[in-house]
Amino acid sequence: MDERFEIKNLADIEAIENRPIDERFKEQSTYEMIKSGVELNPDGIALSFLLSGDTYVQPMQITYQDFLKRIHQCANLFYDLGIGPRDVVTFLLPNIPQTHYVIWGAEAAGIVNPINPLLEPATIKDICNAAKTKILVALGEFPGSDIWQKVEEIKDQIPTLQKVVRVMGPGDDTDNIIGFEDTLDRYTGDSLIFDRKIEPDDISSLYHTGGTTGTPKLAKRTHFNEVCMAWMIRSTGEMNAESTLMCGLPLFHVNATSITGLAPFSVGAHVVLLSPAGFREPSIIINFYKIVEHFKANIFSAVPTVLTALLDVPPGDNDISSLHYVISGTAPLSVEIIKRFEQQTGMRILEGYGLTEGACASAVNPLNGKSKPGSIGMRMPYQNMKTIIIDDQGNYLRDAETNEIGAVAIQGPNVFKGYVEDIHNKGIWVDGDWFNTGDLGRQDEDGYFWLTGRKKELIIRGGHNIDPAAIEEVLYMKPEVLVAAAIGRPDAYAGEVPVAFVQLKENSAITSRELMEFAREQVGEKAAVPKEIFIIDAIPVTPVGKIFKPALRWKLIAEVFKSELASFKNTAESFDVTVKEDKIHGSHAQITVINPTDSDHHAIEKNIKEKFAGYSIHYSVSIC
Repeated sequence: MDERFEIKNLADIEAIENRPIDERFKEQSTYEMIKSGVELNPDGIALSFLLSGDTYVQPMQITYQDFLKRIHQCANLFYDLGIGPRDVVTFLLPNIPQTHYVIWGAEAAGIVNPINPLLEPATIKDICNAAKTKILVALGEFPGSDIWQKVEEIKDQIPTLQKVVRVMGPGDDTDNIIGFEDTLDRYTGDSLIFDRKIEPDDISSLYHTGGTTGTPKLAKRTHFNEVCMAWMIRSTGEMNAESTLMCGLPLFHVNATSITGLAPFSVGAHVVLLSPAGFREPSIIINFYKIVEHFKANIFSAVPTVLTALLDVPPGDNDISSLHYVISGTAPLSVEIIKRFEQQTGMRILEGYGLTEGACASAVNPLNGKSKPGSIGMRMPYQNMKTIIIDDQGNYLRDAETNEIGAVAIQGPNVFKGYVEDIHNKGIWVDGDWFNTGDLGRQDEDGYFWLTGRKKELIIRGGHNIDPAAIEEVLYMKPEVLVAAAIGRPDAYAGEVPVAFVQLKENSAITSRELMEFAREQVGEKAAVPKEIFIIDAIPVTPVGKIFKPALRWKLIAEVFKSELASFKNTAESFDVTVKEDKIHGSHAQITVINPTDSDHHAIEKNIKEKFAGYSIHYSVSIC
């Protein structure tokens, strides 16, 4: 077993790194890691699966021995269907036990490619074609799910596809469809029926990270990337065979498969699958603290929208003393929400940062050290991380100074091997083999990182990444559109929601409503459909003619803040909001209360603070 690390500062991280990472563990593949977990706890429960939040006292449970048996059977099935080390198994599945069998069985035999089943059929088809999918595993016809309808629509448009494996549904030999349950038990679960030596640099997975229609970005991650990440998570997160983790994030996302997947599985820990829909199932949120008490859960991973929703469900009389910490990532979390949640639950929120290209996590606030609310913490052991200054072409100029905003770059054994399509690899490596994440941030004097913006302009809605180009390219399909710019509008619940600004060609008469209707039809992902489209006279540009999105973002921040302040109309004569660039925080909103009617200025500031608790944007209040 791993020794226990108590990380308080950078010196502790550097001390761990005195020993090479490949001496910290013997496993070379995700398959070997899961086998190690089985050896540690063969009779223990690997998975408890809840159909809903109302059925938590009657979970379906799978022991580690049975878990490995199913993974063997899946791997053997895929091998028998022609899957080798370079072949791809794609899946469209909710959070069910079969999904884990497919993930780790596919990685044992070949390469797994998870896809968000909420994507539109055309986008799913494009991802499959980019991945060269050979086997597609998908949920069959099931109430409330349209996955199978999407499969039927696209399966004949994927030239490399040889078989479709239908989970919870029958096979059909005439249509190259195999029934998962009908077929799986034909294969032995005692061991693999094929002899494969998985090399550390073998590709284990292709994760979709965005990209526009027709050119999806698929990140190539190796077995060693994923093994290193699992070790980093379990070691710094103090996971062992006695730990119980709750998984409510989707298993097509790297957060769920790493933090509440491979890491706990590698030490024989217990994972509770919180329904097929995860945190999107309302009964999970309503019964969340009952579930915690029932399973004596220690850890869970969430996005800000989940933590905000849980604030409306007090723990009550439920005993949640087993909760140790929650990891929050994928999107900024407001400092006020952190304070409220920690006060309500008594547990710690560990804000972190990571991306698919880094196998999941790169930085986190230390479990045994000081948390700095609003910071993403310090780099993880063996994960090099810095901020750099680059020119307009993305070329490296120098490392950033302390507290100087620059591009966040990562380097280490967990960093991926590039994207499948070379078009996406242009300019991603800087200063040698450092990966430019596209995020902007600063590193303080204690080694903590603070995100201040995004160079690559991703919109993050409820922890889900949306590529603005997926919206902009659709708008450019309309001949009346001269310039289009999609950005994220601040949202107290989702963090951001997509909106778009459009500059029309001269004498064009198309309306915002018509553009919205077109976008709803053409944007390949429902979450990416803009909430609003604004037609403006001119899109702001830089002196060299590039679209200057920060000006549009500042405009939206000001409008959203003014809208929120409207509820205080009896508190003052008026309110003013100005948003500007900030050298430390990226953006800063100045709220001015003009001629307040209440002489208690402290109360006014307190009320504003409560109103803006859901926003991660840095702001200050002045009263005059």
